[in-house]
Amino acid sequence: MKSTVEDAAGALKAGGLILLPTETVYGLGADASNAQAVAAIFEAKGRPRFNPLIAHVADAVAAEAIALFNPAARALAEAFWPGPLTIVAPVRERARVCDLARAGLDSVAVRVPGHAKARAVIAAFGGAVVAPSANRSGRPSPTTFADAVEETGFAVQAAVDGGACAVGVESTVVSVLDGGLALLRPGAVTRAEIEALIGPLNDRPDDGHRSPGRLTTHYAPDAPVRIEAEAARDGEILLGFGAGIGDPRWSLSPTGDLREAAANLFRMLREADRTRPVGIAVAPIPPVGLGEAINDRLQRAAGFVG
Repeated sequence: MKSTVEDAAGALKAGGLILLPTETVYGLGADASNAQAVAAIFEAKGRPRFNPLIAHVADAVAAEAIALFNPAARALAEAFWPGPLTIVAPVRERARVCDLARAGLDSVAVRVPGHAKARAVIAAFGGAVVAPSANRSGRPSPTTFADAVEETGFAVQAAVDGGACAVGVESTVVSVLDGGLALLRPGAVTRAEIEALIGPLNDRPDDGHRSPGRLTTHYAPDAPVRIEAEAARDGEILLGFGAGIGDPRWSLSPTGDLREAAANLFRMLREADRTRPVGIAVAPIPPVGLGEAINDRLQRAAGFVG
């Protein structure tokens, strides 16, 4: 069911859904301005409608047609776009990203994806594309074309194969609302990288509803997930991290490379789950740099956010 860029753009214009490759995870895409198409995303994913969607655009000019950027937002866009960073800002033009996509909020989440095929589809379409992860709600995000098709391929009119996702975890989300700067979701663009550019970030729990991926249980396989595990228990698969930790075939990164671990995380959770284990244990991941994002996803997969 592989489709061309032109096929995907045509499907979007016709109000259909598509599978969209990005550098983070595969997305289930629709015309951001079309409430009926956006509603089809929520139905296909079984996603709660209070959970806003990210509008993917071709460039920063298109982002500023949708959102009101302040100097901090422009600095972030210049430094990290195209790439795995989402900016939450006041909405400028509500019709371009419909109320349902914004969950009725006065803010909008925008990003320019780093994947060339994603930008090509968006450019050919000519508007903003909302594209939450192409999994059924609550499950691990798909980072391969095959996994995306398995999850929500039944709902789409076109599916673009962009290969394995290089980043492997969803985008960093930063809010620039009300003159404040807040990290709403950690990702591949790290807290330290952002703070080096625009200064200290706050954690604003009251703004968490403005970002996707903040449910307590999320990214979860069918098997229970146990984190910070030193060894596997009977019937568990241990996803290791670092030299000599567990079976090398199930290591997120034998060398302790956080970027490799992020790229492997969801794929390995899904592959381990297919073996129907008693549970999936995950070795400790250092909570620094990209490790903050990996641990965030693992805590939510385990149903624990503390």
